[in-house]
Amino acid sequence: MAEQLWSSQRHRTAISRVGLSAPARQAVVDLQLEPGTQVLDYGCGRGGDVRALQNLGLDVSGWDPVHHPKGELKPAETVLLTYVLNVIEDPAERRQTVLDAWNNTKSALVVSARLRWERNQIKGTEYGDGILTSRNTFQHLFAASELRDYVQEATGVRCLSAAPGIVYAFKSDEARLSYLARQITPEAGWLASQDIASAIAAVVDHLEQRGRLPNLEEMPQPVISLLGHLRTGELKRLTQESANPLKVEEGAKRTTLDTLLFLAVELFHGRGPASSLPLSVQLDIRAFFSSYAEACKRADRLLFKLRDDAYVRRAMNGSTAGKFTATAFYVHRRALYRVPTLLCLYEQCASIAAGRPGKWSVVKLRHQGRGVSWLDYPEFDTDPHPRLAASYAVDLETLRSSFTSYADSTNRPLLHRKHEFLAGDDPDAPKYRRLTEAEVRAGLYENPHVIGTEAGWERELTRCGRALRGHRLVRRPDST
Repeated sequence: MAEQLWSSQRHRTAISRVGLSAPARQAVVDLQLEPGTQVLDYGCGRGGDVRALQNLGLDVSGWDPVHHPKGELKPAETVLLTYVLNVIEDPAERRQTVLDAWNNTKSALVVSARLRWERNQIKGTEYGDGILTSRNTFQHLFAASELRDYVQEATGVRCLSAAPGIVYAFKSDEARLSYLARQITPEAGWLASQDIASAIAAVVDHLEQRGRLPNLEEMPQPVISLLGHLRTGELKRLTQESANPLKVEEGAKRTTLDTLLFLAVELFHGRGPASSLPLSVQLDIRAFFSSYAEACKRADRLLFKLRDDAYVRRAMNGSTAGKFTATAFYVHRRALYRVPTLLCLYEQCASIAAGRPGKWSVVKLRHQGRGVSWLDYPEFDTDPHPRLAASYAVDLETLRSSFTSYADSTNRPLLHRKHEFLAGDDPDAPKYRRLTEAEVRAGLYENPHVIGTEAGWERELTRCGRALRGHRLVRRPDST
């Protein structure tokens, strides 16, 4: 197999790593690589991920035709195919490599590849469908949505983009849907239970968070052990007596909307029977809808509204969180859950198409056309006017994606009126609002076409005789 799949100078692309690669780290965050999981790193290079994952308590084996040719090549629950496809110059061999990795997969295949926006980092000439580098290695660069389609076609299963350049393929619909459900509605977790009172408190918390009582199968073992002697009716009475009715009502509303969002997103992949859904989603449907068919119809109506420009604009303009402009809607990531469900669906559609980046602070949703940009402002909380570090954009009409880095820019774009990107009750909003009001009084926003970049903003500060001390506007010492 090694002689058939690997040739030329491909081994020279393997790099030494101290920590996890970005794809392996993403898989850990997404609970695809948990302690005890059996993992195969197919084409492991110098073995950096193998060692790092072993340190996390995983059962990991690695195989590489040059660096680890004697590695154990056997089926595993999760298989990593990390930056291998890029270096294979033969298209047929490239596809066969995906199939070989897939055939060794029991549960999930994690495929990662370098993307086209990295072209300027690679010195070389065009060769075949890629680049022949100055080191006599080959690089085939993928578009973000192309990678998902490529893996999907090779494996024959519906795939999901976990992040730009990282794709998950699952052996079962149940595993894929469980992942998707966690992405849309992350589990809040259960409160610790040491005695009956704390176990009841944990059930009450679930009731308030989700709007319904949990089934026995959803409860952690300590809660079952402490409350197993109670009849269902008695447990229901005890929890409902302790629960806050307003919180239960709010939890039910939130769960209903999350269920609609999940079902709308799942339509992109061909909706299956109710029995294929994660247990928690099945129970939510039973609790808050008359039937699975009724829930699907409501989700389909929500998805249809996403095509209506006027409806989308009304949702943006009426949102209690975020900033609505002439062309787009902007909202900070910690306020995203406060916007209308339709806008959450908008963002999720883009994420499925090309992957949501790991680092972002503000998401931009266009209402003229359909496109999403995730904007990274690393110092959003500490800088009164945070600078843009990078932008990752997806055009939903063409499925083309682009990445722009401002790391080397001397005149980066920056933000104003930070409070407008947050929910009104965000604890930082009053501080940001006070700064904006002081800047307006000082005349700093009289030339809005100038202040969008570092240089323009600094000129306006000088013109108005002002300086910033944290989130306070002060007079410059040299101003009159």
